[in-house]
This record gives sequence, C-alpha cells and structure tokens, in this order.
Amino acid sequence: MATVTYDQATRIYPGSDKPAVDKLDIEIEDGEFLVLVGPSGCGKSTSLRMLAGLEDVNEGSIRIGERDVTHLPPKDRDIAMVFQNYALYPHMTVADNMGFALKIAGVPKAEIRQKVEDAAKILDLTEYLGRKPKALSGGQRQRVAMGRAIVREPQVFLMDEPLSNLDAKLRVQTRTQIAGLQRRLGITTVYVTHDQVEAMTMGDRVAVLKDGLLQQIDSPRNMYDRPSNLFVAGFIGSPAMNLVKVPITDGGVKFGNSVVPVGREALAAAADKGDRTVTVGVRPEHFDIVEQNGATAKTLTKEAVDAPAGLAVTVNVVEELGADGYVYGTAAVDAEGQERVVYDLVVRVDGRQVPEKGTVLHVVPRPGEIHVFSTSTGERLTD
Repeated sequence: MATVTYDQATRIYPGSDKPAVDKLDIEIEDGEFLVLVGPSGCGKSTSLRMLAGLEDVNEGSIRIGERDVTHLPPKDRDIAMVFQNYALYPHMTVADNMGFALKIAGVPKAEIRQKVEDAAKILDLTEYLGRKPKALSGGQRQRVAMGRAIVREPQVFLMDEPLSNLDAKLRVQTRTQIAGLQRRLGITTVYVTHDQVEAMTMGDRVAVLKDGLLQQIDSPRNMYDRPSNLFVAGFIGSPAMNLVKVPITDGGVKFGNSVVPVGREALAAAADKGDRTVTVGVRPEHFDIVEQNGATAKTLTKEAVDAPAGLAVTVNVVEELGADGYVYGTAAVDAEGQERVVYDLVVRVDGRQVPEKGTVLHVVPRPGEIHVFSTSTGERLTD
C-alpha cells in the first residue's frame, strides 16, 4: 500500500497553450478512496492517466509512496487500472483473463491459480471461471476486470469511469460492491467519474475539477455542506442547489418579500469586493413553504399579511417520489438596478401533500441553511 502525491502536476497537450491539468496539488492517504469528479473536459481522466504513466507530465511531479514515478513507464509503477470498457480478452476464459498479467510476469501456474480463485471468491465469480466474457453480463465483466486488478496486488488501483456502461440499477449495485471491496482490501484507489452522486456515495474524499483546475477537495459531507465556490455549489447535490442573485439590504439579503439574515462578515466581504448583490444558495430541502396568510412556523418575513412572505414560485412540474416530492418552478427576482430576473428553482415538499401544476408557492430559506457567494468572484462568503 502507498500514498499518492500530485505535486504541481501539469499536462499541456501538443498544439495547445492551455493546460488540460494545471498545477494539480493532491495528497492521497494510504488506503484512501479518492474520487476525481467534474464535467466533460475538466481534466479528471487526464489526471488519472498521468498517474498511470499514459500521459506525460510537463511540469511538477507525481509520487507513489516515496518514489518519484513522474517519468517511469506504466509497468514500473505498481498500479492496476480498471477501464470503462472492461478490456477483456474475448477468446480467454474468466480465469485466464484474471491471471494473464501474472502469467506474463512468469508467476508459477499454481500460484496464479490460487490467486485467481481467491479473487473470484471475493468477487463472487467462482462459478464463472470457465466461461468466456461474452457469456457474462456487463456487471460480471466489470467484476472480472476488478479481479484482474486484484490478483496483481498493486499499491494503487486506478479506475476510469468503470460503471458508465452499466444500466442504472446495476450501477448502484456495483458501486456498492466496489466501495465495500476497496475498504476490505485497503488498497489506495483513485476513481474517476462524471457522476457526482457516484462520487458522493463512494469516496472517502472527493476532488472537484473544472477546466483543469482543482476547485475543492473534501469529504462528501463537507463538500455538500460547505461548497467553496459557485461552481462546486451548483455541481454537487442532486437535485442541484438553487442559486439566486439577490440585493443586499440592512442585516441581510432581500429574498422576495422577506429579509434573510446574513452574517456581518459575509456582507462586509461582499462590500469589500464592491458587490451590491450576492448569490444565495439554498438546497431544495432547506426551503419552508409559507402559509397563505403570510405566516409560517419559521417565517423570516416582516411584511404585512397581505404581502405573502418569501419568494413566489410558480409550479411547472412536480416529481412524486413517494416519501418526498420535488417541485420544479420559476420565480422572478428583483435585481439591483436591473429588470426582474427569472430563475428555475427546485423545492422539496411532502410527498403526501404535493401542489398542483400552475399553483404558486411562497418559500423562504430556513435560518442558518443558506450559502452566500460573491457575485463577482464566485467565492464563498459565509462560514
């Protein structure tokens, strides 16, 4: 087992002036499961391929344990990679596929057989060892690819979107198996995905990339509760966080007919940047729905009863999921010195009391559950 360190690692593809990965700094602990996540073209797969030795490192360095592997060929890095497309040999049996790397390395047949059988037992593949890949399901093929990596007993597992070819139900099942297996084996793992739900449910820590730059690295819980900027706030979470630009007022921000309290430090930081507005982030589950008389158990309004508190949201679509429901609607917000801006909002509601399409809800954020970001820089302003 080993740590992995990206030290200002940079990759610039030939013919391009802009780095695909720009000064990446990450320290991965021994036995840790780290997920690299981000939209297409953000540099996550390039970062993984740099660690694997499949892409050159133009600046900086990469270390596995105490060894600088920046310029070592892949075969000398003691890593095992699991690919998106399984990369199995169709003419070989499951057992031969799993043991092929050991055979090439000259490991005795008896030892190969023992290691393959041990890995097959862990992955519940024992009964399939004599079959060819074409006789297996997608999930079984991916487990064979995992088995091939396990028998090599590498210092580091690298996984490049290994579940993207599976259907939704199988993805959920297989990601649970992979996460459980990694914790059982204790092998340092770097996992790439574009699916933020996958990242949040599997990783010990998650690293979010955008345009080759590391935006934030944190535990899934901390990243959900304290996104460091607007990009992370909008990317992490399903449904996504609602982000609304609102004017600053005395003691807080104006959210429809309500004044939402915001800490003095955040308002002072916004003023220092010259912002007259801030971007407020609210998770769908952190809205309260205001009653028709303008009052709610947790109301923030100081307006009269005939002016309902909060922000008016016109219901366009309702998703009923049983225990919960999600309202997808639109809301017009007054922008400082500009015309009203229409935002798409998502609000979680009681699955037993969903509103009708076309109705209007008035919502206010719960105290202490809002995120405030600088409109000009996108940086987080609240603690």
